[in-house]
Amino acid sequence: MQTHDWRAEALARGVDLNRLPRHIAIIMDGNGRWARNRGLPRLVGHANGHSTVRRMVHGCAELGIEVLTLYTFSTENWRRPQEEVNGLMRLLERSAREELPVMARNGVRLRFSGRLHELSPELQAILHRAEQLTAHNQRITLHLAINYGGRAELVDAMRAIARKVQAGVLQPDEIDEATIQAHLYQPDLPEPDLLIRTAGEQRTSNFLLWQTAYTELYITPVLWPDFTMHDLLDALWDYQRRQRKFGGVLEPAR
Repeated sequence: MQTHDWRAEALARGVDLNRLPRHIAIIMDGNGRWARNRGLPRLVGHANGHSTVRRMVHGCAELGIEVLTLYTFSTENWRRPQEEVNGLMRLLERSAREELPVMARNGVRLRFSGRLHELSPELQAILHRAEQLTAHNQRITLHLAINYGGRAELVDAMRAIARKVQAGVLQPDEIDEATIQAHLYQPDLPEPDLLIRTAGEQRTSNFLLWQTAYTELYITPVLWPDFTMHDLLDALWDYQRRQRKFGGVLEPAR
């Protein structure tokens, strides 16, 4: 993994390295617009977006971010033209095969969330192998949401809970927030502290609906293929200027 002294650069930009978010989630928007602005096919935009993913993983690992979650392919993305969907699936397979050895060598733990059983058997096998091969890595967790929807995740959690109630293992009055959390796709990951959305759209698009209840949002007009570590440092600087109350009230300093 190539290194850069992003910690020194963060300090120079006024980012407090002792108050970094544990978990950053990103809605990677703008690949299609990036390509259209250049008169190129949309898949070229997606390919260039993959290069940004590589930069973000390396940079976040250098900074010491624990978890990076990327909205890779949503349950709604199947509605796109079939040629684009097929191309995206091929890009996912190729990227997973090519990047896995590098990730494994450099301490990246890979995790995947979504209705993975609906993906092709070939892609499912690649993702399963990637999780197994990197399970003990600890430098950073790269969590990819593939065929993921926040509503679908909650439906799947409710179905699992309902089956336990039906079997008599769980009583309805015993269901609480902790019960729901335990039945999400990745219940052990911390909730995102910061959610970044590129390309300027101001919505969360069915992403991590449960987990982002108190997540700080940062929206940038920068298209995903153009997003750099300098843009990430801007987001971190902005994040650290906020006061997170989690529904409470901050007492004024005396």
